[in-house]
Amino acid sequence: MNNLKLPKINTKDKKKNTLKSNIANMAVGLVVIGLVYLSFNPLEEFSNPAPTSINQVADLVKTDKVKKIELVGLKINVVTKNETTLKSRLPDNTNIYEVLSALQVPEDKIQNLVIDQKEEINYFDIILTFASIIIPVIFILYLFKRMSGGAGDIFSMGKSKAKMFVKNEKDKQITFDDVAGADEAKQELTEIVDFLKHPEKYRKLGARIPKGVLLVGQPGVGKTLLARAIANEANVPFYSMAGSEFVEMLVGVGASRVRDLFNTAKATQPALIFIDEIESIGRKRGSGFMGGHDEKEQTLNQILVEMDGFDQRTSVIVLGATNRPELLDSALLRPGRFDRRITLRMPDIEEREDIIKIHMKGKPFEKDVDSRKLAKGTVGFSGADIENMLNEAAIATARVGLSKITAAIVEESITKVQIGPERKKAMSDKEKEIVAYHEAGHAIVGIFMPNSDPIHRISIISRGQTLGHTLINPSEAVNESKTRLLERISMMLGGRSAEMLQFKDSTVGAHSDIQNATMVARNMVVEFGMTDLGLVNLGPSNNPDRNPFDKYISENMAYEVDKRVKELIDERYKVAYETLKKKKKTLDLVAKALIEEETIGDERFIELVKQAGEAESIDWDIKYGKLIKKKIAQNSKKIKSPDATK
Repeated sequence: MNNLKLPKINTKDKKKNTLKSNIANMAVGLVVIGLVYLSFNPLEEFSNPAPTSINQVADLVKTDKVKKIELVGLKINVVTKNETTLKSRLPDNTNIYEVLSALQVPEDKIQNLVIDQKEEINYFDIILTFASIIIPVIFILYLFKRMSGGAGDIFSMGKSKAKMFVKNEKDKQITFDDVAGADEAKQELTEIVDFLKHPEKYRKLGARIPKGVLLVGQPGVGKTLLARAIANEANVPFYSMAGSEFVEMLVGVGASRVRDLFNTAKATQPALIFIDEIESIGRKRGSGFMGGHDEKEQTLNQILVEMDGFDQRTSVIVLGATNRPELLDSALLRPGRFDRRITLRMPDIEEREDIIKIHMKGKPFEKDVDSRKLAKGTVGFSGADIENMLNEAAIATARVGLSKITAAIVEESITKVQIGPERKKAMSDKEKEIVAYHEAGHAIVGIFMPNSDPIHRISIISRGQTLGHTLINPSEAVNESKTRLLERISMMLGGRSAEMLQFKDSTVGAHSDIQNATMVARNMVVEFGMTDLGLVNLGPSNNPDRNPFDKYISENMAYEVDKRVKELIDERYKVAYETLKKKKKTLDLVAKALIEEETIGDERFIELVKQAGEAESIDWDIKYGKLIKKKIAQNSKKIKSPDATK
């Protein structure tokens, strides 16, 4: 976070505690290893490695050399008259008198023998008994310490792990001005800030302060960034915690942390609580394996109680963020808890341009870098994607030793984010030709489809998992027609069509094209009602609580669905093949240009299509707008049109 500062951490204490913990762990480990070793090597083996035999003991008694004998169980300590101690052992189930008699020791010598009998103490068994108690206790205490975040107090497990962020005047503060591409969301959240700053203004009119605001949107659209901006705009304590941090292995810990978090926030009100990924604890109840006793459900129940139990004078607002709103429990979404639901969508071209301008600050760019052009080339990018793209451009500029970021480097960074980094893999001439015709097939079918989007770039340079790529400039339309979807399928199948037309053979390079085309066709049949099967949703239910193994259509209907999908694919493949057959001259020209140049942009592509003389059916103004009015570079390489009948 640029604008918020965590409390200062004493690194010396942290290192000291870590050292103590490591020493304790090593000590426990050495004790365990020692006990295991002793179990195989009893203690007495270390005291006298060469014991005396019982026959030798008998001989010493016969010759009056023994002063006394000490008996400890079956162990014998023989003390001679010259004060030497020898160790021996009786056979099992015997006593000293029986053994000496059996070894023909005279009876009078046995009677005169001084024998001290002592009770045997098995120290090894005592150690094992204590170890069996102490080691599990140490292990349990260690687990409690780890689960409590290393605080050292087992009762601190129920304490909240929320981080409180405090404004640092030395750092740049993130405000709504630093958040672009979310104007509607900012307008809604501005009222929340005003509630926190001037609560009495609303209470006088009988208005109730919203208790919760749910931010919904795909990853990277700015949910967390907006939460930071709200905290700074309102200038109130800001507690941040991820949903997964509430739940631990022990039941009841999550609910305890929820209580502690809300009590802390109420003690410093007005305050904001931000719970990221709230779906991890806010899932619909009753869907867990443990029913109502599931730890996550108890945590959710406590959140519901805390949010609904606020005093009207309490100025604490909960911000939740999720990209899976369909998983949340209905009780969490009702008015009185999360009163407002703000949806953040992917930015349009105007919003992307604003985001680009924000992230361009602090970076040196050449004059040829146009934010508007970049916005057009980043359709489908989130704010996080744009930030990552410009950061990659800055890194690439430093790598090549330039002082300013160029348009070419930014263009490369866009492609890297979309597809992946360039792979330095050399292809044979035959492979290069196949990939060139494949990618040219996509582009030619796309350019001659009346409603398709314009081609942005064609390349046969390997990236990520692809051997080549054809990029388009997708439209900003929020709604798609059946005609456009059909043309999109034809364009996807243009690569395979070009392979069959030119080489009378097919490759595995079209597997992702086929997969995507099939997905679009199936959605047209089962979701969008665009076939003669009628206006019926034939797809699986989106209800997350529904058993995925339940049948949603009959076997006969499933057969009809598969049949319609195949008919759509076959029909659009035929359209793609016939289009390329009619425009074979253009296909050959573009493929040859790709083989020689490897990558061609939109202007070069237009030049090649016009050079082939088969572009009379294209409405260039609709497809490319002002681009065709630009002067084609005089030094652009002219390629002689190959013979289409070759």
